[in-house]
Amino acid sequence: MSQKADSLICSFYGGRLLDSLGSGTPLKSLKPLVLALMALAIVQNSAMSDDFNQLFQPNWAPDHISTEGDQIKLTLDTISGCGFESKKKYLFGKVSMQVKLVEGDSAGTVTALYMASEGLNHDELDFEFLGNVSGEPYLVQTNVYVNGTGNREQRHTLWFDPTAAFHAYSFLWNRYSILFLVDEVPIRVFANKEENGAPYPKTQAMGVQGSVWNADDWATQGGRVKTNWSHAPFVSTFRGFEIDACETDDIASSKCGRVGEFWWDKPRMSGLNRHKSHQLKWVRRRHLVYDYCMDSGRFYEMPRECIV
Repeated sequence: MSQKADSLICSFYGGRLLDSLGSGTPLKSLKPLVLALMALAIVQNSAMSDDFNQLFQPNWAPDHISTEGDQIKLTLDTISGCGFESKKKYLFGKVSMQVKLVEGDSAGTVTALYMASEGLNHDELDFEFLGNVSGEPYLVQTNVYVNGTGNREQRHTLWFDPTAAFHAYSFLWNRYSILFLVDEVPIRVFANKEENGAPYPKTQAMGVQGSVWNADDWATQGGRVKTNWSHAPFVSTFRGFEIDACETDDIASSKCGRVGEFWWDKPRMSGLNRHKSHQLKWVRRRHLVYDYCMDSGRFYEMPRECIV
């Protein structure tokens, strides 16, 4: 618990909390505060667990999903891909999974971690890992759908080999912004700019899903490189399932929407601290390869959330 408490302090509160208490304040003295906040979240009906069977169930081709200890393996072959979904839906909070992606020639395949509501006018948050030929880097595509409309893609390379070991991919979603995190490093911030007339997902509870599937019509080099089925089966492995979020069955739950009710909606969570801001700038400078907000040729009028 001591290491996890230290991690929570650094990841969620960062410089803001330490600055408010003084730079000389030891992390050890802050652990009671973190533990109290975690206990408060549980009391207030947030979900927090790392047990796959407690949180999730197969929703597509269960015969292609296998369990090895604490690991869940998703298999894509010539017959089918597969996927799982959470048993509950959530409105705001943090969702995290560790994933080890398809090794070798993964061209044409997509491994996805996403949150989504239901219906044509759904909201959705995406991590999509676009496979590539051997020796070429994976691309991570993130996207945000609001009321059924997406087209908000960013694409990044990664600073490590995502097939060699597990890495954590997380959504931190509150009324201020949506953070896309890789090993707690922010790679994207989708800010709430409703004051500019930009839509923002905040009323539809979303389930959490994972899948692997064939998308060789677009996933690798715009569909020019197809899936080589002689390399099947393609396997992505998931573990470390953590959901610390407001659980609800309502479309717009009053308990989840109350301002300041949970740690993720406190005023200090309204922006990145200095360290996280520097990390985001580094990622954008070194690893961003596509941003729809920079694609002026794609849109007749730039999306309102792209306006600074």
